[in-house]
Amino acid sequence: MTDKIKFEHLGLSQRVLDAIYKKGFEEPSPIQALTIPVMLRNDINIIAQAQTGTGKTAAFGLPLIEMITPNERSVQALIITPTRELAIQVSEEIGSFKGNSGIQVIPIYGGQSIDQQLRRLKKGVHIVVGTPGRVIDHIKRKTLNLKDVEYLILDEADEMLNMGFIEDMEEIMSHTNPHKRTLLFSATMPLRIKALASKYMGDYEFITVK
Repeated sequence: MTDKIKFEHLGLSQRVLDAIYKKGFEEPSPIQALTIPVMLRNDINIIAQAQTGTGKTAAFGLPLIEMITPNERSVQALIITPTRELAIQVSEEIGSFKGNSGIQVIPIYGGQSIDQQLRRLKKGVHIVVGTPGRVIDHIKRKTLNLKDVEYLILDEADEMLNMGFIEDMEEIMSHTNPHKRTLLFSATMPLRIKALASKYMGDYEFITVK
């Protein structure tokens, strides 16, 4: 389906396209070709079922770079991942797309100096990528303000469920702006993930890649 689709067909700016081609990407993966236009063109929530390794970070990361407002020094996007390794990986990949936009992306996770994270947060960041426990820690400390979050992304939601983070995900969602967009990515769709979506996401577009 995507053999004739190019990144320039998806509605991305030339600045972002330049960053994509600099990384050596040539054609979008199926999840990218399906998700990027939906994310760019409307305000609906998205549930995407896709395996790890299908390019899903770029599927949400590229549109985020387009939609963040660099001049507003507040957290506009929060990405939750099950592990610190994935938080670092996602943060680095999104950072590689930003070019000279001025967008600030940081990972926050347990095992890293919280003072270092506090210094970065105080300077003003646009995109936070974090593990559930450390995000909740910052919420309780009032060092992570989520009132301006416009995009909440739950990455590998089924893995977070398997690791016992479902209540943490719910707590985080309850602290975010009710008018935000939510994107949930998961390799499988267990009943508790469907229940989470039903409770917090309202209407959504379902995207699946085999």
